[in-house]
Amino acid sequence: MTRQYFGTDGVRGTVGQDPLTVDFALRLASAAARVLAPQGGTVLIGKDTRLSGYMFEAALEAGFIAAGLDVLLIGPLPTPGIAFMTRHFNCRFGVVISASHNPYYDNGIKFFDAEGGKLSDEAEERIEAELANGATTVESGRLGRAVRVDKTRKAYQDFCCATFPAGKSLKGMKIVIDCAHGAGYKVAPRILTDLGAEIVPIGCSPTGRNINEGCGSTSPELLQLTVPGVKAQVGIALDGDGDRLVMVDHLGRKVDGDQLLYVIALAKHAIGTLRGPVVGTLMTNFGLERALRESGIGFERAAVGDRYVLAKLRETGGVLGGETSGHLLTLDQTTTGDAMIAALQVLGVMCDTGKSLAELTAGLQLLPQAMINVRVAERFDPYTRDSVKKVVDAVNAELDGRGRVVLRASGTEPLIRVMVEAEESATARSLAQRIADAVQSGV
Repeated sequence: MTRQYFGTDGVRGTVGQDPLTVDFALRLASAAARVLAPQGGTVLIGKDTRLSGYMFEAALEAGFIAAGLDVLLIGPLPTPGIAFMTRHFNCRFGVVISASHNPYYDNGIKFFDAEGGKLSDEAEERIEAELANGATTVESGRLGRAVRVDKTRKAYQDFCCATFPAGKSLKGMKIVIDCAHGAGYKVAPRILTDLGAEIVPIGCSPTGRNINEGCGSTSPELLQLTVPGVKAQVGIALDGDGDRLVMVDHLGRKVDGDQLLYVIALAKHAIGTLRGPVVGTLMTNFGLERALRESGIGFERAAVGDRYVLAKLRETGGVLGGETSGHLLTLDQTTTGDAMIAALQVLGVMCDTGKSLAELTAGLQLLPQAMINVRVAERFDPYTRDSVKKVVDAVNAELDGRGRVVLRASGTEPLIRVMVEAEESATARSLAQRIADAVQSGV
């Protein structure tokens, strides 16, 4: 079955347009209840700070109660916090209302199972099949009820703090924390303060319409100015739902997901706690793969998307993986990508070694990347075209193991993405253009 509504991270779209409507949310709640909790139980609902979150929270609450489920409403909390609290409350499943790094006029609905993991493809397909049956209401004596549990967020804060190295604190460290006016705006600063840091908060004043606007992990420019401006040791940027992390060193330089994986992997490897290979994606910089292998650390690639990184980690027995964008998975700490827990691992390395983030990342030389999007009439697998494959083989021969070629069709647009990594920027651009020309000619 081809899923019509669920993408790689739940259902997402523009508010008020199909499927992100109140009617759909009500039917989705009813369908999810029938599939995930047919015998009843409790469901947790959390959200980020978008204005439309109130609307979808009410619709989902009504759908679950009508289906006979009790509802816990925890309000704004990072997506990984919902995963943790779903387990903490022993819920049948959890729901997050968020569109992550998208602008405020988008929103989304995603689910966690009872263990705090993402739903399987099969479970999402069953929910979609149930949508056709509409919303149902059980008899009055079996209706659920709703309770607000906002104050229980402290349990998640304590859980995050417990992942920091035992006996260590952040006392004496000045940290700028940018919460993207999103779901982490309350808990993230408190976590750092609880560990003793002096914090400078930015992006912590949500209006419902300013989430991710000129701030957060997708727009870290303000953080890059602020960190050296206030003489902080480091900066932390979350995205709107708190599962994506970018950091900034004391010089104001952005440190992306590949660089953060490098820091965490080397530290875990040194103390013997790194199990299995580190897992990246097709888009992970070749420089990280090369640096890890030179350090005796295995590396494997998954398809783009943190759910595929998670699947590969489970397949290989690994505990550390992620994407360049900052979706980092530390499965020895938690079940899903958690920006604050990943940040605490990096801060822990800084405390243990006495080194700055700039020093810790100095050993990783990322290769220049050139990306060209080739618009096509309809998406196709470029490797099935002999003319394209011939050029790609020639480029790979020219790179001779000192770079990499990636071609993939966009999952949302009629585009073929051509990416080349090489040791020189000009070489990467030139080779990418050769392949893009071949793709265009082979359309």
